[in-house]
Amino acid sequence: MAVAAAEQQQFYLLLGNLLSPNNVVRKQGETYENIPGQSKITLLLQAIRNTAAAEEARQMAAVLLRCLLSSAFDEVYPTLPSDVQTAIKSELLMIIQTETQSSMRKKMCDIAAELARNLIAEDGNNQWPEGLKFLFDSVSSQNVGLREAALHIFWNFPGIFGNQQQHCLDVIKRMLVQCMQDQEHPSIRMLSTRATAAFILANEHNVALFKHFADLLPRFLQAVNYSCYQNDDSVLKSLVEITDTVPKYLRPHLEATLQLSLKLCADTNLNNTQRQLALEVIVTLSETAAAMLRKHPNIVAQTIPQMLAMMVDLQEDEDWANADELEDDDFDSNAVAGESALDMACGLGGKLVLPMIKKHIMQMLQNPDWKYWHAGLMALSAIGEGCHQQMEGILNEIVNFVLLFLQDLHPRVRYAACNAVGQMATDFAPGFQKKFHEKVIAALLQTMDNQGNQRVQAHAAAALINFTEDCPKSLLIPYLDNLVKHPHSIMVLKLQELIQKGTKLVLEQIVTSNASVADTAEEKFVPYYDLFMPSLKHIVENVVQKELRLLRGKTIECISLIGLAVGKEKFMQDASDVMRLFLKTQTNFSDMEDDDPQISYMISAWARMCKIFGKEFQQYLPVVMGPLMKTASIKPEVALLDTQDMENMSDDDGEFVNLGDQQSFGIKTAGLEEKSTACQMLVSYVKLKEGFVEYTEQVVKLMVPLLKFYFHDGVRVAAAESMPLLLECARVHGPEYLTQMWHFMCDALIKAIGTEPDSDVLSEIMHSFACIEVMGDGCLNNEHFEELGGILKAKLEEHFKNQELQQVKRQDEDYDEQVEESLQDENDNDVYILTKMSDILHSIFSSYKEKVLPWFEQLLPLIVNLICPHRPWPDRQWGLCIFDDVIEHCSPASFKYAEYFLRPMLQYVCDNSPEVRQAAAYGLGVMVQYGGDNYRPFCTEALPLLLRVIQGVDSRTKENVNATENCISAVGKMMKFKPDCVNVDEVLPYWLSWLPLHEGKEEAVQTFGYFCDLIESNHPIVLGPNNTNLPKIFKIIADGEMHEAVKHEDPCARRLANVVRQVQTSGGLWTECIGQLSPEQQGAIQGLLSSA
Repeated sequence: MAVAAAEQQQFYLLLGNLLSPNNVVRKQGETYENIPGQSKITLLLQAIRNTAAAEEARQMAAVLLRCLLSSAFDEVYPTLPSDVQTAIKSELLMIIQTETQSSMRKKMCDIAAELARNLIAEDGNNQWPEGLKFLFDSVSSQNVGLREAALHIFWNFPGIFGNQQQHCLDVIKRMLVQCMQDQEHPSIRMLSTRATAAFILANEHNVALFKHFADLLPRFLQAVNYSCYQNDDSVLKSLVEITDTVPKYLRPHLEATLQLSLKLCADTNLNNTQRQLALEVIVTLSETAAAMLRKHPNIVAQTIPQMLAMMVDLQEDEDWANADELEDDDFDSNAVAGESALDMACGLGGKLVLPMIKKHIMQMLQNPDWKYWHAGLMALSAIGEGCHQQMEGILNEIVNFVLLFLQDLHPRVRYAACNAVGQMATDFAPGFQKKFHEKVIAALLQTMDNQGNQRVQAHAAAALINFTEDCPKSLLIPYLDNLVKHPHSIMVLKLQELIQKGTKLVLEQIVTSNASVADTAEEKFVPYYDLFMPSLKHIVENVVQKELRLLRGKTIECISLIGLAVGKEKFMQDASDVMRLFLKTQTNFSDMEDDDPQISYMISAWARMCKIFGKEFQQYLPVVMGPLMKTASIKPEVALLDTQDMENMSDDDGEFVNLGDQQSFGIKTAGLEEKSTACQMLVSYVKLKEGFVEYTEQVVKLMVPLLKFYFHDGVRVAAAESMPLLLECARVHGPEYLTQMWHFMCDALIKAIGTEPDSDVLSEIMHSFACIEVMGDGCLNNEHFEELGGILKAKLEEHFKNQELQQVKRQDEDYDEQVEESLQDENDNDVYILTKMSDILHSIFSSYKEKVLPWFEQLLPLIVNLICPHRPWPDRQWGLCIFDDVIEHCSPASFKYAEYFLRPMLQYVCDNSPEVRQAAAYGLGVMVQYGGDNYRPFCTEALPLLLRVIQGVDSRTKENVNATENCISAVGKMMKFKPDCVNVDEVLPYWLSWLPLHEGKEEAVQTFGYFCDLIESNHPIVLGPNNTNLPKIFKIIADGEMHEAVKHEDPCARRLANVVRQVQTSGGLWTECIGQLSPEQQGAIQGLLSSA
C-alpha cells in the first residue's frame, strides 16, 4: 500500500509538471506517455477521486482519462479484468453523483459519455445498461445537478440507446419535453434544447424521426430567444448546426425560425457574435435549403437590409490610408459578417435577390455618409458571382456608376470602388474586359497615381491585376505603352520610398501588376523588358530583410513570368544573373521558416525557368529537387477532437470536420497550399522526360500514396497527372523497369477510382488510368480486372441511382427552376464521369481486343440500359460509344452482342440529338470497316438512314455538322470496305459533293485517304471525262487545307500534295485548276506544297 501511495504521489507531481507554464518543467511531465494504459486508468481515477488534491490536478486527470478512452480504448479497456471494468463504470457514476464542483462534474460526464460510446457493440447493443438506468433515474431526479449530468451525457453521446433507440423513442421525447418545460431551472431548459439538437443531428437521415420530434421546435426556438438575452449563444449555435445539416427538420416551423433569426439579428442590444449567428441561420439555409427559403421572399427582403446595415458598421481610422501592412480582415466585425452573408445570393439565385439588393444599394449610394458608399460598393463586389446572369444586363449602368467613386474624396470609398472594379473584372471576364477596357484601364491607372494613399494605390494595382489576368491579348496591346510606363514611373518612386522609409505595400502590387501585364502580352512585352529587368534584379539581390520577404517573393515571380513572356532569346541576356540570384536563394532554402512566402514563389519560378530553358534546365535539377521534394512531402498535423477541444480552438488553428457524436476531425492547414504547388511543379519537371529519369523513382514513391491525400484536392490531381508522365520517363530505362513502375501505380490507381469522393479529381484519376492503352496487352492481371470490374459496375449503378434521386428531387414540394439548374449541374458531373468510364473501356478494348469480352459481360446489362430509348441523350451517346469500341476492337466476335446494340444503333442514327446521331454513325462506320460478314446485311439497311441525315436541310449547321460528317465518313467506308453492299457508281458523285470534312480530324484523314485511293486509281467518276473534275478536286483539297483537316506530317497530306504536283507538271491544266480557286484557296494549295 505504501508503494501504491508513493506511486500516486509521484503521479501528482507528474500532473503538476504537465500543468506548468514553464516549457522545461512541462517536458518532464511527458513521461506520462510511458505509463502502461491499465496503470494510467488506476492512477487517473485515484487522482479524480481525491477531493483533497488540487482542483487543477483533478481536472487535468479527468481530461487525460477522457483522452485515453477516446484514443486508446481498444488497446486498454478490453484487457482489464471484468471486475475492474465493472468497478470503473460504478465509480464513474458514483463520482458524478457526489461531485460538488460543476465544471468537474461536466468533465466526469464527458468521460461517462466517451465510455458509453465505446461500449455500444457492433450490433448496436448497449453493454452498459447501468449507465442507461443512471441516465433515466437522474433525468427524473429532484437534484438539478444530476438532471444536468444526465442531459450532458445525452448531449455528448445521443447514440447512447444503441439498437433500443426506436423502442425508446417516445420515452426519449417525453424526457426532453419534460426538461424543456422546466420553468424553474433555465439551465435544464438550455441543456435539454442542446441535447434535442444533438439527437436530431445524430439521426440526420431519419425523416420519420424529424416528424415525430417536430412539435419540440417551438420550445427549441423559445430557448434560443431566452438564452441570447442571458448572453449565452450555445443554443443559437445548435440551431445553426441544424440549419447546416438537417434543414428539413425546420420545415414545419420555418417561418417562426426565420422571424426569430431576423429579430435577433436586428437587435443592437445583443452582442455582435449573437447577431451574426442569427444571420448565419438564414445564410446557412440559403445554402442548404435554398428552395425552401425562396418560398419566404418576405424574409429574404427583410434580411438584406440587415446585412447591408452590418456592412455600414465601420470605424474611422486615421492611419488606414497609409498603413503598410495589409492586415487580415477583422472576421469578427459586423462589416465582414454582413459582406460574407451576401453570398446567400449564390444559393437563392440572382433572379430573387438582385432586385432587392440593387434597390438598397442605390439608396446607400445616395447617403452623404462615406460608410454607406463604402458598404454599397463592397456589396456590389460580393454579389457578382451569385447574380451573374441578372447583373450582366445592367453591367454598363453599374460600371459607369462605380467608376465615379474612384474620384471620391474619401480614400476608403476609392478603395471600395477599386475592389468592385477588380471583382467584376474577375466575375464577368472576359466580357467585362471586352466592353469596358477603355474606361477601366484609364480610371485604374489614374487611381494608381493617388500618392499619399498607399492602400488606394495598392488596391488600384490589385484591380488592374484582376483586369489583365483575364483580358484577351488583342485588347490589351493598344494600351501596353501606358500599362507598362505608367506603373514603371510609380515603381521608381516606390523604390526610393522603400530605401528612405521602408514602405513596400504599393511596390508589392506594382511588381505583380507588371508580371500580369507581361503574362498576357507575351512577346509584345519584349520592347519593355529592359525597362524593368534591372530594377527587378536589384530588388532580389538587395531586399533581404525579413519584413520584405513577400516583396522579394513577388519580384522572383515577376522575373520568371516576364522571362516566360519574352522568350528564351531575349531572356538569355539576363539568364546567368537571374539563375545566380535564384540559386543563392535556393541555397538558403533550408534556413527559411516554414511560413516564408518566398518558398511557394521560388517553387513556381523554377518551374517557369524549366519552361524557358527546356532540356537545358536539367543542370539545375540537383539544386531544385531537394527542397521541392521536401515541400511536396509535408505531412499535415491531424487530430480527433471532441467538443471541449473544439471550444479551445480558434479559426487560425486549421480546419475541422464534424464527425457527429460531438466529435470533430481537425487538421492544421499550414503548408497544404505549398505542398499542392510543389506537387504541381513536379508534374512540370516530369515533362523533361529523359532529363528527369534519375528522379522518377523517388517521385513515383511520393506521388502514388498522394492519390489518397484527402486533405487537398490539388495534391491528388497533381499525383494523378504525374502518373502517365512518369511512365514516359520510365520507358527510357527499358520495358522491364516500365512494367515495374506500372505495377507500383496500378493497384493505387484502381483503388483511387473506387474511393475518390470528388468528381473533378476522380475524372483526372480515371484519365490517368486510361494510359493502359499505352501499356498494352498484359498490363492488368486477374485481380486488377476483378477489382476494376466491381468498381465500374458500382459507378454505373451509382449513375442510375443518382438519376433516380434527381427525379425524386423534381417531385419535392420545394422544387423550382433554381433547383433544376443545380440538378443539371449534378447531372453534368455524373455524365463527365461516364465519359471517363468510356475512356477506360476504350483503352481496355484497344489493348486486349476480344479476349476481354468475357470480363465485359458483367457490365453488359448496365451498358445496354444506357442505350434504352427512355434514357437521357448523354446516356445513349456514351452507351453507343462503348459499343462502338466493342465493334471496332473486338470484331468479328462483337457480333455475339449485336442483338443488344444493333437495332438501337440503326434507330439512333436519325435521333433528335446530334451527339447520339454522331455516336451511332461512328458505330456504323466501324461496323462496315471491322465488323466482318455477319454485319453485311445491316450495312445495306444503314445506307438510306445515313443519306437521310446527310441530306437533311440543316445537316451542316454548327450543332449538326459533326454528326453529319460521321455519316459521310460511314458512307465512304461502306464504298471502300463493303462495295458489294452499295451501288458505288450511284453514290460516289453525291459523296464527292459533300467533301471536304474538317470538324472531326480522324474522320477527315480517313475520308481524304479514300479520296486519294480513288484519284490514284484514276477512278473515272472522280476524275470525270477528260479530267474535267480536277478543278473540283483542287477545291476540295484547298478547303481541307484551309480548315487544317489533315496535319502536314500525316502521310495523307503528302498524298494530297502529290496529286497537286502531278497536275502542276501539265501547265494548261494547272492554270485552269488554280484559276478557279479564290486567293485564299490558292494560298492554301501553296502552303500544302511547301510543307508536305
